[in-house]
Amino acid sequence: MSESNDAADGGTVGVRWPELLVALGFMAVAAVVMFDSRRIGAGWADDGPQSGYFPFYIALAMFGAGAWTAGVQIVRWRRVEVFAERAQIRSVLTILWPMAVYVALIPWVGIYLASALLIGFFMWRHGRHAVALTLAVAVGVPLAFFLVFERWFLVSLPKGPIEALLGF
Repeated sequence: MSESNDAADGGTVGVRWPELLVALGFMAVAAVVMFDSRRIGAGWADDGPQSGYFPFYIALAMFGAGAWTAGVQIVRWRRVEVFAERAQIRSVLTILWPMAVYVALIPWVGIYLASALLIGFFMWRHGRHAVALTLAVAVGVPLAFFLVFERWFLVSLPKGPIEALLGF
C-alpha cells in the first residue's frame, strides 16, 4: 500500500491524524464533563447517586476510550493505513460546511429561517430540483415544524427577527 499520512501521493489521507484528533477531542469533552460532574456532586449520597454520578462515569469511560484510541495511534505511528481518499473528504466537506453555516446562523436568524435556507440550498445545489419545488419545500418544512413545535407541543425553538416581526 503506497498511502502516506503526509499525503505524499496526493490521493489519500492517512488514519493517524483523524483518529488522534478525534480521540483527543473526546478526551477534552470527557474532561469537561468529569470536572463539571464533580462540581455538582458525582458521589453517592444517603438518598442515592448525586446529579453528577452517572455523567461522571460515562465521561470517565469516554475519556478511557479516547485515551486508548490515541495510544493505539501513537504506538502505530509508522503504520500506514488509508482513512479516506481526497475525493471522499471533499464530498464530506460539501455537506459539512453548509451544516456548520446552518448551526452558526441559528442564533442570528432563528432555526426556522436557517432551516429554510439549508433545505433550499441542498435542494438547489445537490438535488438540482426545480425552483418552485425547492421554494415550496424550503418554506413548507420549517413552517410545518413551527406549527408542530410552537403550537402543538408548545416547545419554543430559537427564533430570529422574522418571528419577532410576526409577533412570536
